[in-house]
Amino acid sequence: MYGTLYWTVYWMDREGAGEMREVPEVPELTREQPARGLAGRVPFQVVEVTGPSMVPTLHHGDWLLVQYGAPVRPGDVVILRHPFQQDLLIVKRAAERRRGGWWVLADNSFAGGDSTDYGTVPDEFVLARVRARYRPLKKDQRSLWSVVTWAVSALRPVSAARSVSRRLRAR
Repeated sequence: MYGTLYWTVYWMDREGAGEMREVPEVPELTREQPARGLAGRVPFQVVEVTGPSMVPTLHHGDWLLVQYGAPVRPGDVVILRHPFQQDLLIVKRAAERRRGGWWVLADNSFAGGDSTDYGTVPDEFVLARVRARYRPLKKDQRSLWSVVTWAVSALRPVSAARSVSRRLRAR
């Protein structure tokens, strides 16, 4: 039901072989505290999306490039802590600014799990802004045409101005 995220960091050794490690703690930036640990050194991080709540903008298995501490504007896709389960990270669209925080919505209205369920999300729960989406090549995409279409659309910026879901939500 929720768009859960797995935080993964990639390290490259001198021979160019990549090693993937999961980050045990999710770095959190607030204006009151200076950044420490991974978030203090690297303002960008790569995360993986699970769940259908942001379809058609994001799909299960997509990789996101997120930026900590970036200013959030209405329409931006953001990473936030779930208001009732702070250890659960979710991805939603910041719809509008309200007293007490942000009103966030899922692009897939049938998936639920947004501010219509839990209300306004406090500012300190909004951790990062999504900058780009990478959609990995699927194992069944073997034909030349499917590989070419994948290559054209695999890496896209995620911004409020380019959202297809904005048109779908208008009622």
